[in-house]
Formats: sequence, structure tokens, C-alpha cells
Amino acid sequence: MKLVLSARIARAVLSVSLLVFAEWAALAATQEQAEKYPPTIVFMSDFGTVDDSVAICKGVMYSIAPDARIFDLTHQVKPYSILDAARFLQGATPYYPAGTVFVAVVDPGVGSERRAIVARSKRKQYFVLPDNGLITLAGERDGIEAAREIKNPAWIISGGVSATFNGRDIFSPVAAHLARGEDWTQVGPEVPVAKLVRLGVRPAELGLHGMTGQVIATDGPYGNLITNIAAEDFLKLGYKLGEQVPIELNNQRMSIPFVRTFSDVRLYQRLLFIDSRGRLSLAINQGNFAQINRIAPPVPLFIPMAHK
Repeated sequence: MKLVLSARIARAVLSVSLLVFAEWAALAATQEQAEKYPPTIVFMSDFGTVDDSVAICKGVMYSIAPDARIFDLTHQVKPYSILDAARFLQGATPYYPAGTVFVAVVDPGVGSERRAIVARSKRKQYFVLPDNGLITLAGERDGIEAAREIKNPAWIISGGVSATFNGRDIFSPVAAHLARGEDWTQVGPEVPVAKLVRLGVRPAELGLHGMTGQVIATDGPYGNLITNIAAEDFLKLGYKLGEQVPIELNNQRMSIPFVRTFSDVRLYQRLLFIDSRGRLSLAINQGNFAQINRIAPPVPLFIPMAHK
């Protein structure tokens, strides 16, 4: 009996030892990765690059976290367009690792009672931004684990916060403190995720007769229409490459071929395709769909089920 108990105790000790070793190895690997790759900040705004605003914000970040890498997502967001900024955030997050800090300053309500927050996604990425809906699309896809309001005076610019330049005084220093590895829970009190402001963009819906969605943006200077319909949802309608797809777009009816890329149709012909972000898009081969068809997002879109 004593031998049996001793064997059991030995196995239990071995199991615990192996578990402790595994946890230690994982922690060591994480620390090694953190040492190998400097902290990453991804910066987006609607500031443009004509004046010194972007450079000043970066200066604040580097002063606090001199080892950080700061990448510009874009500073050419259409002024005040929270929806465009939310779309760019959603498009970028899958390509950055856990621990990345996204700081987004598209803030038409600057200086008002709107909250400044930090949100952490289930991908373990951080978002430093105004609580005005910017987090909506990335949050829908990645999931928001928790959020906190920025209230800790030690994490923001001392000497008074400007009513019109929170990008410099609040969002930039907070992003740098996070990139430096400080405990994000110290930034301020918790905000229930359900209480975060959301954009009024309804997700695409698949019904008995077809898919209802929206054109949410145009693609840069090309005039392609970007929808909120994911590729996997569109394919549920039953259309195959090469088939004509009837659509109702902003009260206009048209039939457009579903193809892989622009050159699959003749010059100046319409096409329906899956864009590089995995969304259904409409375009004209070497033409401007939005301009020619007088489409100014957001506009409704309906695609019926394929009839086989």
C-alpha cells in the first residue's frame, strides 16, 4: 500500500512540475518575443500631413516610449468620418500581433463630454480612441474584452489639457504608456462594453428572399463601392463565379457579373467581386462606379437569392 501511495505521490509531483515548467517556458517565450520585437503603435487620424499635428503626437509618444515603433495607418481619413476610420481599423487589426496599440484620433466631438477610452480586444490588442463609435467594426469582428475610461492624470500631458488637441494631450501619451508595458487597468475606471458608443450601421442580414446590406464607403480615388457584406455571407445566396447577379442599389436595379478581378470584364464594364478585405464590392473596370452611378454612401443594397 505504501508503495502504491508513493507512486501516486510521485506522479502527482511530476505532473505539477511539468505544468510549472510549461508555464515558465511560455512566460519565457513571451518575454523573449517582447525583447526581440519592440512595442508597436499604429497611429491613424484625419489630421492630414500639411501641418505639424502628426509629428507633435509622435514626439509625445517617443518621449514616453523611445523604443516604440510607430506605424502610420493613415492620416488622410475623410475629415470627421468616423465610419471610414472604423473601417480602416477593422481592415488593419488582423495583420498586427497581440499587444499592438492602435491610437485613432478622428474626433469631431473633441472637447465635449464624450469619453476618451482604452479598449482591449479578444485578440489582446489595445485601442486608444474617443468613445464615438470608432471601435464598432473591429469590435464586431474581434470582440471587445474590456474597456476603461482615461482618467489617470499621470498618463496624460501635465499642465492642462487643450480643448481642441486631445490627440496630443490624451491619446498619444496613453498609447505610449501602454506600449511601454504599463498596467492598462491603471488608466481609469472600467466602462461596461455594452455601454460603448456604436455606429448606426446595421450588419448585413440574410433573409428568406435574399441579403440586405449597405454600401458603407468608396475605395479611395477609384470609386469602387465597399459593402458591409462579408464574402462568406454573400456566397450563401448561391451565386457562382461568372454568373449575373441582380441587385437593387439605392433604388436602382441592375445586373452585374460576379467575377474574380477587374480584368475578367471588358473595359468600363461593371463587376461584382470580393475585395482584399473579404467584403463584397462593386466596381467598373477602369471607371468610377460611385461617380457614374451617383452613389454617396451609406446607401441600401439588396441581393436576392439565386434561382437554380
